[in-house]
Amino acid sequence: MSISKRMVSVVLCICLVACAVLFGKAPEAEELPEEIVGDSVVVWYADENMTDYISAMAVAFHEEYDIRVIPQLQSGLEYVESIYDASVTDETATPDVFIISNEALEKAYLTGLADVISDPDSVVNTEHFPQTAINAVTYENKLVGYPYYFETSVLLYNRSYIYEMAKNQLLAETTDESAAGGGEVTVSDETSTEETSTAEEVTEEDIEARIVELIPQTFEELLAFANEYDAPAAVDGVFKWDVSDIFYNYFFAGNYMNVGGPCSDTPEEVDIYNLDAIKAMQIYQSLNQFFSFEANDMKYASVIEEFMAGKMVYTTATSDIIKTLDAAKEEGTFAFDYGLMEIPDLNEELQTKNLSVTNTVVVNGFSDGKEDANKFASYLTSKAAESLYEKTGKIPALTKEACKDERTAVFYREYENSVPAPKMMVTSNLWVQLEVTFTEVWNGAGVSRSLQNLSEMIMSQINGADYEEEFIEEPKEEEETVEYLDEEAEREAALQEEE
Repeated sequence: MSISKRMVSVVLCICLVACAVLFGKAPEAEELPEEIVGDSVVVWYADENMTDYISAMAVAFHEEYDIRVIPQLQSGLEYVESIYDASVTDETATPDVFIISNEALEKAYLTGLADVISDPDSVVNTEHFPQTAINAVTYENKLVGYPYYFETSVLLYNRSYIYEMAKNQLLAETTDESAAGGGEVTVSDETSTEETSTAEEVTEEDIEARIVELIPQTFEELLAFANEYDAPAAVDGVFKWDVSDIFYNYFFAGNYMNVGGPCSDTPEEVDIYNLDAIKAMQIYQSLNQFFSFEANDMKYASVIEEFMAGKMVYTTATSDIIKTLDAAKEEGTFAFDYGLMEIPDLNEELQTKNLSVTNTVVVNGFSDGKEDANKFASYLTSKAAESLYEKTGKIPALTKEACKDERTAVFYREYENSVPAPKMMVTSNLWVQLEVTFTEVWNGAGVSRSLQNLSEMIMSQINGADYEEEFIEEPKEEEETVEYLDEEAEREAALQEEE
């Protein structure tokens, strides 16, 4: 560890103790006899929705390994500070294992809370997890956690609308062919001999094949779709999404913003102001001119409500959408079929790359029972992950479990190609500033200037001194057209001179 990071660690410890003194201790764990706690693995978590699942896994783990596990639900506020406070002030309350987002791993490691894992079952590798998950739990080339479950966003679409569009196209084409050929057509069926059919009949196989053709593979194709789509009366927008939340926006420029390298933990590897990022953000800005809605009007909850009401065809959504829509369909409050696909690229030149967050099971560096703690952490993220999605709706990072279901597999593939949220405390305000920048660009601000300002702010934080970026001129889309018109004008002028 570098001297500067050792100093950060010391300062962090002092700050955490100060916070405990000023604001009080962490929420008290359930009162348990000291001999029981000392003989057990205490696990802390902050998501109430995990309670039944973790309790069940604690029982299952005890039955298999004869090691008692005590789950403790804690407040998510000042969570890492609470763990530190409990670890250094009261041995009997020290959590042996805790669940945190990968974003907090640098803070946890530098304060001694995140221990390098022993990985007793040899599961934390690319044989069992995607490289994204391994990167998410890696800090300074050390594995400091077990990948547990992840979140990212994908493209959600109204499959019923696309189905009708495909069917209508085929019917129109078949009718045209029938009219040209004398009124009847011959349709082939896989299970029967060739038979004569009216022009109104098309096969399901044909419709499904056409649906595949209609689903856009790039945002360029999505714009073409929106331009040509004869929308039902209920639709008031082909594509809307929460443009105020960076989690649903980052993919536009994510492939061209390097924030900390592959493991998102290296301040020397930060590059968020470059020509490709500018080009990507220009496309993002152009979507406002095409779809035209206010950023403040499109929050995630309202977007999903509109989608469920059939008011839009496409949006972006996180993994909670699967259970939300399936439950609504059963209740009769969602009358459509839906589909999921990975986020399309911008065009043939510019690719998208999404942001992801990986929730991680960490072994506390202050624990006296690290061997048992590692056993439980490994168990929770591998063997116990088999029922994680079914019980909680959270998609495990474990490859074989994430890909058991066709819909969760879409999220897994997007996650596999995503960039982990940065662990670096020095860039902890990046997401807020990115949201500000994206909103500015959405509302028409100069793309290059907005990215330049963002980069200078973040780089100044990293370097501890003012930082200046050389301004990059925005590429002009009209350059080729202007050049062509100039050549035409020159030719016309030459012809006039000859006459």
